[in-house]
Amino acid sequence: MKHLPKHLRPRWRYLGVAVEAWPDADLDRDAFQRALWYAAGNLLGDPGSADCDLSVLQFHFGAGAGGAVVRVRRGELERGRAALACVDEVDGHPVRVSVRGVSGTVRACEERHLPGPEVSSGQHAVAIEGVEQPAVQRGSRLDVDTGDGFLGATREDYQ
Repeated sequence: MKHLPKHLRPRWRYLGVAVEAWPDADLDRDAFQRALWYAAGNLLGDPGSADCDLSVLQFHFGAGAGGAVVRVRRGELERGRAALACVDEVDGHPVRVSVRGVSGTVRACEERHLPGPEVSSGQHAVAIEGVEQPAVQRGSRLDVDTGDGFLGATREDYQ
């Protein structure tokens, strides 16, 4: 079977996406892809979702932070970004998804828009209402393990 000529091939744009969740979340590429397809289907319907043709090409996640390269058809960029904005949960873990930038090639997307590994300052103990509780520090933010879940705090909250 012959390839299509270049002017007839589909054209793509690549979104550099940052993904953030609580430190105990364990996410993988397949789960993120399912959540993205589900969000796109709910927002755009089946025909709109098929027009966007959203695909997760690369995904890395660890210690509550990561990134992905998401492919979208060139004319459907705004609808693809809207579908990404609708992803709020992956495998039962609440997530924050933000588009860092758009590129014309996968390589440029990786180099310019994917966040590097999050520098974790390690485990700390934080006193909340007189009780010391374990916390994970990421930059100026703390994720405090309350036993029932995590509580997000900033440096101003615990000083």
